[in-house]
Amino acid sequence: MRILFAEDDAELRARLTPDLKAAGFAVDRADNGVDAEFMGDEVQYDAVILYLGLPQRAGLEVLRNWRARGNRLPVLVLTARDAWYEKVEGFKAGADDYLGKPFHVEELLARLKALVRRGGGQEGSRLQVAD
Repeated sequence: MRILFAEDDAELRARLTPDLKAAGFAVDRADNGVDAEFMGDEVQYDAVILYLGLPQRAGLEVLRNWRARGNRLPVLVLTARDAWYEKVEGFKAGADDYLGKPFHVEELLARLKALVRRGGGQEGSRLQVAD
């Protein structure tokens, strides 16, 4: 399963990437909204972890742009903005899930795996050829 982790906090990216890889994800990383938007349009991802406070282009704008172009990739918004009205704004923009900071890694992984399952990904499945 391949995911895009769009987060500008280098320390958080460095801390979470090993956990994501240990959970079976191949992780591509972006540290700004321009790169994240481009990557999300050009690469086939099973899901995206999208931080709203990205530099150069805000995560919410990236999400709106994806949805306006018909890009339906599953998006888990990760942000410190977790007031109810901010969550509603994120869902209206096209988020599939929303997780406020601080968070537990186990919850992030569980939500991400659920997104992949709902998006038609193969998380947890077995590949078998012939008998």
